Amino acid sequence: MSIAVVPPVGARIRQARLERGTSLRALAREIGVSASLVSQIETGKSQPSVSTLYAITTALGISVESLFDAREGPAASPPGTPPATVPHALAAFAADPGRRIGPLVGSGGRETLELDSGVVWERLGRVPGAEADFLLVTYRPGGSSSGSGGLMRHAGTEYGYLTSGELVLTLGFEEYTLRAGDSVCFESTTPHRYRNDGEVPAVGVWFVSGDVQ
Repeated sequence: MSIAVVPPVGARIRQARLERGTSLRALAREIGVSASLVSQIETGKSQPSVSTLYAITTALGISVESLFDAREGPAASPPGTPPATVPHALAAFAADPGRRIGPLVGSGGRETLELDSGVVWERLGRVPGAEADFLLVTYRPGGSSSGSGGLMRHAGTEYGYLTSGELVLTLGFEEYTLRAGDSVCFESTTPHRYRNDGEVPAVGVWFVSGDVQ
């Protein structure tokens, strides 16, 4: 089954940055990465890791949910760049910030974001006005939420349930091994990192409430 396509993550980030009048170098300084990395993410040459993505959305004051949305605007891509191809059904909702995803989302119709370090997010649903990320998360073998190995922190409360594979969670000064059937919950402001040390994908359902808006 094919998974629904969403606009490039970089285009959404660039649009949000320009709308807020933030320079590329200023954003890079704020989140502690190089300006060249931010540029590569915005142009689609690199995908952000989970930790970098949360750092960017926090710095720009936007939600992770908004990166799935198909808003079209003059800042969405560099001058002279053809607009991203968006399926007709998704484009029809582009002007509706309150669109609902669901109540039923088929397995072949989930919107997906491919991130760096072997991580894939698939959106399982959305209720307009709700401050929540409802995701099917896959960590491929060797995948990690931080390519540099650093811990991340962001707004919200995090709930996760692992359905298959194994995932190592570093939470503060503690380390936990999640196996199929295990669940976790914690304040996302606690420094944390996920990684898959196994040989099979680790897949689970994650719900992060109270994300930045």
